[in-house]
Amino acid sequence: MSELIDLNPVDLGILVALVGMAIALSAWQKIGLEFKFAIAAVRSIIQLLILGYILDVIFALNNIWAVGGILAIILTVSAIVTRNGISQKIPLLLPLLWISMFISTSVVLFYVNFLIIQPEPWYAPQYFIPLGGMVLSSAMNAAAIAGERLVKTVNASQWEIETHLSLGATPQQAIAGYRQAAIGAALIPSINQMAIAGIFIIPGFMSGILLSGVDQNQVPLQAASSAASYQILLFLMMAVANLLTTVLLTQGLCRQFFNAEAQLK
Repeated sequence: MSELIDLNPVDLGILVALVGMAIALSAWQKIGLEFKFAIAAVRSIIQLLILGYILDVIFALNNIWAVGGILAIILTVSAIVTRNGISQKIPLLLPLLWISMFISTSVVLFYVNFLIIQPEPWYAPQYFIPLGGMVLSSAMNAAAIAGERLVKTVNASQWEIETHLSLGATPQQAIAGYRQAAIGAALIPSINQMAIAGIFIIPGFMSGILLSGVDQNQVPLQAASSAASYQILLFLMMAVANLLTTVLLTQGLCRQFFNAEAQLK
Protein backbone atom coordinates (compact mmCIF):
# COMPACT_ATOMS: atom_id res chain seq x y z
CA MET A 1 0.00 0.00 0.00
CA SER A 2 1.23 3.51 -0.81
CA GLU A 3 2.84 5.69 1.83
CA LEU A 4 0.58 7.82 4.00
CA ILE A 5 0.21 11.39 2.69
CA ASP A 6 0.51 13.82 5.60
CA LEU A 7 -1.64 16.95 5.68
CA ASN A 8 0.42 20.06 6.40
CA PRO A 9 -0.80 23.43 7.78
CA VAL A 10 -1.27 24.77 4.25
CA ASP A 11 -3.59 21.85 3.42
CA LEU A 12 -5.58 22.49 6.60
CA GLY A 13 -5.79 26.17 5.72
CA ILE A 14 -7.28 25.29 2.33
CA LEU A 15 -9.73 23.04 4.17
CA VAL A 16 -10.84 25.99 6.32
CA ALA A 17 -11.75 27.78 3.09
CA LEU A 18 -14.23 24.97 2.45
CA VAL A 19 -15.87 25.80 5.78
CA GLY A 20 -16.02 29.42 4.65
CA MET A 21 -17.95 28.29 1.57
CA ALA A 22 -20.48 26.53 3.81
CA ILE A 23 -20.86 29.67 5.94
CA ALA A 24 -21.33 31.80 2.82
CA LEU A 25 -23.96 29.38 1.52
CA SER A 26 -25.83 29.54 4.82
CA ALA A 27 -25.78 33.34 4.70
CA TRP A 28 -26.90 33.40 1.05
CA GLN A 29 -29.83 31.08 1.76
CA LYS A 30 -30.61 32.92 5.02
CA ILE A 31 -30.47 29.68 7.00
CA GLY A 32 -29.01 31.41 10.03
CA LEU A 33 -26.34 28.82 10.85
CA GLU A 34 -23.29 30.94 10.07
CA PHE A 35 -22.26 31.64 13.66
CA LYS A 36 -23.00 28.11 14.87
CA PHE A 37 -21.11 26.62 11.93
CA ALA A 38 -18.08 28.83 12.53
CA ILE A 39 -18.01 28.14 16.27
CA ALA A 40 -18.39 24.40 15.72
CA ALA A 41 -15.57 24.37 13.17
CA VAL A 42 -13.19 26.33 15.41
CA ARG A 43 -14.04 24.21 18.45
CA SER A 44 -13.53 20.96 16.57
CA ILE A 45 -10.12 22.05 15.26
CA ILE A 46 -8.90 23.23 18.66
CA GLN A 47 -10.31 20.23 20.52
CA LEU A 48 -8.83 17.71 18.09
CA LEU A 49 -5.41 19.35 18.21
CA ILE A 50 -5.47 19.28 22.01
CA LEU A 51 -6.69 15.69 21.98
CA GLY A 52 -3.80 14.72 19.71
CA TYR A 53 -1.25 16.02 22.21
CA ILE A 54 -3.07 14.38 25.12
CA LEU A 55 -3.15 11.02 23.35
CA ASP A 56 0.58 11.29 22.65
CA VAL A 57 1.17 11.62 26.39
CA ILE A 58 -1.21 8.80 27.29
CA PHE A 59 0.29 6.43 24.72
CA ALA A 60 3.75 7.24 26.08
CA LEU A 61 2.66 6.61 29.67
CA ASN A 62 0.81 3.38 28.80
CA ASN A 63 -0.81 3.60 32.24
CA ILE A 64 -4.21 2.18 33.20
CA TRP A 65 -5.13 5.30 35.20
CA ALA A 66 -4.33 7.58 32.28
CA VAL A 67 -6.41 5.43 29.91
CA GLY A 68 -9.32 5.26 32.35
CA GLY A 69 -9.06 8.98 33.04
CA ILE A 70 -9.38 10.07 29.41
CA LEU A 71 -12.34 7.74 28.87
CA ALA A 72 -14.00 9.04 32.05
CA ILE A 73 -13.62 12.60 30.75
CA ILE A 74 -15.11 11.63 27.38
CA LEU A 75 -17.99 9.89 29.16
CA THR A 76 -18.72 12.85 31.42
CA VAL A 77 -18.64 15.39 28.60
CA SER A 78 -20.87 13.12 26.48
CA ALA A 79 -23.38 12.83 29.32
CA ILE A 80 -23.48 16.61 29.84
CA VAL A 81 -23.95 17.34 26.12
CA THR A 82 -26.69 14.71 25.86
CA ARG A 83 -28.45 16.03 28.97
CA ASN A 84 -28.50 19.54 27.51
CA GLY A 85 -30.05 18.19 24.32
CA ILE A 86 -32.82 16.32 26.14
CA SER A 87 -33.84 18.45 29.12
CA GLN A 88 -32.27 20.23 32.05
CA LYS A 89 -35.46 20.04 34.10
CA ILE A 90 -35.62 16.28 34.67
CA PRO A 91 -34.14 15.35 38.08
CA LEU A 92 -31.14 13.03 38.06
CA LEU A 93 -31.01 12.96 34.25
CA LEU A 94 -27.26 13.61 34.15
CA PRO A 95 -26.28 10.72 36.48
CA LEU A 96 -28.81 8.50 34.69
CA LEU A 97 -27.14 9.23 31.35
CA TRP A 98 -23.66 8.77 32.83
CA ILE A 99 -24.50 5.40 34.38
CA SER A 100 -26.36 4.12 31.29
CA MET A 101 -23.48 4.93 28.94
CA PHE A 102 -20.89 3.72 31.41
CA ILE A 103 -22.54 0.31 31.83
CA SER A 104 -23.21 -0.24 28.12
CA THR A 105 -19.74 0.86 27.01
CA SER A 106 -18.01 -1.15 29.75
CA VAL A 107 -19.92 -4.32 28.90
CA VAL A 108 -19.07 -4.33 25.18
CA LEU A 109 -15.56 -2.94 25.62
CA PHE A 110 -14.45 -5.49 28.20
CA TYR A 111 -16.17 -8.32 26.30
CA VAL A 112 -14.32 -7.48 23.09
CA ASN A 113 -11.08 -6.68 24.86
CA PHE A 114 -10.81 -9.87 26.90
CA LEU A 115 -12.46 -12.38 24.53
CA ILE A 116 -11.57 -11.13 21.04
CA ILE A 117 -8.67 -8.68 20.78
CA GLN A 118 -6.80 -9.75 23.94
CA PRO A 119 -4.06 -7.08 23.81
CA GLU A 120 -1.03 -6.95 26.09
CA PRO A 121 -1.50 -5.23 28.43
CA TRP A 122 -5.28 -5.58 28.50
CA TYR A 123 -5.73 -1.78 28.79
CA ALA A 124 -3.47 -1.04 25.80
CA PRO A 125 -4.28 2.57 24.76
CA GLN A 126 -4.03 1.66 21.07
CA TYR A 127 -7.22 -0.39 21.36
CA PHE A 128 -8.96 0.71 24.54
CA ILE A 129 -9.17 4.44 23.79
CA PRO A 130 -10.26 4.38 20.10
CA LEU A 131 -12.83 1.63 20.58
CA GLY A 132 -14.11 3.09 23.84
CA GLY A 133 -14.33 6.58 22.38
CA MET A 134 -16.23 5.50 19.27
CA VAL A 135 -18.66 3.32 21.23
CA LEU A 136 -19.28 6.19 23.66
CA SER A 137 -19.90 8.59 20.79
CA SER A 138 -22.42 6.24 19.24
CA ALA A 139 -24.11 5.57 22.60
CA MET A 140 -24.35 9.32 23.20
CA ASN A 141 -26.19 9.85 19.91
CA ALA A 142 -28.55 6.97 20.61
CA ALA A 143 -29.25 8.27 24.11
CA ALA A 144 -29.94 11.76 22.79
CA ILE A 145 -32.43 10.50 20.22
CA ALA A 146 -34.21 8.11 22.59
CA GLY A 147 -34.33 10.55 25.49
CA GLU A 148 -35.51 13.53 23.47
CA ARG A 149 -38.13 11.42 21.66
CA LEU A 150 -39.48 9.89 24.87
CA VAL A 151 -39.64 13.19 26.78
CA LYS A 152 -41.45 14.99 23.97
CA THR A 153 -43.88 12.15 23.38
CA VAL A 154 -44.78 11.82 27.05
CA ASN A 155 -45.27 15.59 27.38
CA ALA A 156 -47.57 15.59 24.35
CA SER A 157 -49.56 12.51 25.43
CA GLN A 158 -50.41 13.23 29.04
CA TRP A 159 -54.15 12.77 28.56
CA GLU A 160 -53.67 9.38 26.96
CA ILE A 161 -51.29 8.25 29.68
CA GLU A 162 -53.63 9.40 32.44
CA THR A 163 -56.47 7.55 30.75
CA HIS A 164 -54.47 4.32 30.82
CA LEU A 165 -53.63 4.92 34.48
CA SER A 166 -57.29 5.53 35.35
CA LEU A 167 -58.18 2.21 33.73
CA GLY A 168 -55.76 0.35 36.00
CA ALA A 169 -52.55 0.31 33.95
CA THR A 170 -49.24 0.61 35.76
CA PRO A 171 -46.94 3.52 34.86
CA GLN A 172 -44.69 1.14 32.92
CA GLN A 173 -47.65 -0.22 30.97
CA ALA A 174 -49.04 3.26 30.30
CA ILE A 175 -45.92 4.44 28.48
CA ALA A 176 -44.58 1.12 27.17
CA GLY A 177 -45.47 1.99 23.58
CA TYR A 178 -43.77 5.38 23.76
CA ARG A 179 -40.67 3.81 25.26
CA GLN A 180 -40.48 1.16 22.53
CA ALA A 181 -40.89 3.82 19.83
CA ALA A 182 -38.11 5.93 21.37
CA ILE A 183 -35.70 2.97 21.48
CA GLY A 184 -36.60 2.02 17.91
CA ALA A 185 -35.95 5.55 16.66
CA ALA A 186 -32.57 5.67 18.42
CA LEU A 187 -31.44 2.43 16.77
CA ILE A 188 -32.43 3.38 13.22
CA PRO A 189 -29.02 4.97 12.39
CA SER A 190 -27.13 1.88 13.64
CA ILE A 191 -29.36 -0.54 11.76
CA ASN A 192 -29.19 1.54 8.57
CA GLN A 193 -25.38 1.74 8.78
CA MET A 194 -25.07 -2.03 9.05
CA ALA A 195 -27.64 -2.57 6.29
CA ILE A 196 -25.80 -0.55 3.63
CA ALA A 197 -22.19 -0.89 4.81
CA GLY A 198 -19.99 -2.29 2.07
CA ILE A 199 -22.67 -1.98 -0.63
CA PHE A 200 -22.74 1.71 -1.54
CA ILE A 201 -20.46 3.28 1.08
CA ILE A 202 -17.19 2.61 2.87
CA PRO A 203 -17.78 3.20 6.61
CA GLY A 204 -15.84 5.95 8.35
CA PHE A 205 -13.67 3.73 10.55
CA MET A 206 -12.72 1.51 7.62
CA SER A 207 -11.96 4.57 5.49
CA GLY A 208 -9.70 5.90 8.24
CA ILE A 209 -7.72 2.67 8.40
CA LEU A 210 -7.30 2.58 4.64
CA LEU A 211 -6.22 6.23 4.51
CA SER A 212 -3.71 5.65 7.30
CA GLY A 213 -2.11 2.85 5.29
CA VAL A 214 -2.62 0.16 7.97
CA ASP A 215 0.61 -1.83 7.73
CA GLN A 216 2.84 -0.69 4.92
CA ASN A 217 4.15 -4.25 4.52
CA GLN A 218 0.69 -5.57 3.75
CA VAL A 219 -0.71 -5.78 0.26
CA PRO A 220 -3.88 -3.76 -0.34
CA LEU A 221 -6.15 -6.83 -0.10
CA GLN A 222 -4.77 -7.75 3.32
CA ALA A 223 -5.10 -4.16 4.49
CA ALA A 224 -8.70 -3.96 3.31
CA SER A 225 -9.49 -7.28 4.99
CA SER A 226 -8.04 -6.05 8.26
CA ALA A 227 -10.00 -2.81 8.02
CA ALA A 228 -13.22 -4.70 7.27
CA SER A 229 -12.72 -6.97 10.30
CA TYR A 230 -12.36 -4.03 12.66
CA GLN A 231 -15.29 -2.24 11.05
CA ILE A 232 -17.50 -5.28 11.62
CA LEU A 233 -16.27 -5.42 15.21
CA LEU A 234 -17.06 -1.74 15.72
CA PHE A 235 -20.51 -1.92 14.11
CA LEU A 236 -21.57 -4.77 16.38
CA MET A 237 -20.08 -3.12 19.47
CA MET A 238 -21.93 0.12 18.77
CA ALA A 239 -25.23 -1.62 18.02
CA VAL A 240 -25.18 -3.56 21.29
CA ALA A 241 -24.03 -0.55 23.30
CA ASN A 242 -26.71 1.65 21.73
CA LEU A 243 -29.44 -0.83 22.56
CA LEU A 244 -28.25 -1.32 26.13
CA THR A 245 -27.85 2.44 26.65
CA THR A 246 -31.34 3.27 25.42
CA VAL A 247 -32.95 0.43 27.39
CA LEU A 248 -31.33 1.60 30.62
CA LEU A 249 -31.94 5.29 29.91
CA THR A 250 -35.61 4.98 28.98
CA GLN A 251 -36.23 2.68 31.94
CA GLY A 252 -34.76 5.29 34.26
CA LEU A 253 -36.64 8.13 32.56
CA CYS A 254 -39.94 6.30 32.95
CA ARG A 255 -39.39 6.27 36.70
CA GLN A 256 -38.77 10.02 36.63
CA PHE A 257 -42.11 10.76 34.97
CA PHE A 258 -44.22 9.49 37.87
CA ASN A 259 -44.43 10.20 41.59
CA ALA A 260 -44.75 7.68 44.43
CA GLU A 261 -48.54 7.49 43.85
CA ALA A 262 -48.03 6.45 40.20
CA GLN A 263 -49.21 9.83 38.94
CA LEU A 264 -47.65 11.88 36.18
CA LYS A 265 -45.48 14.66 37.58
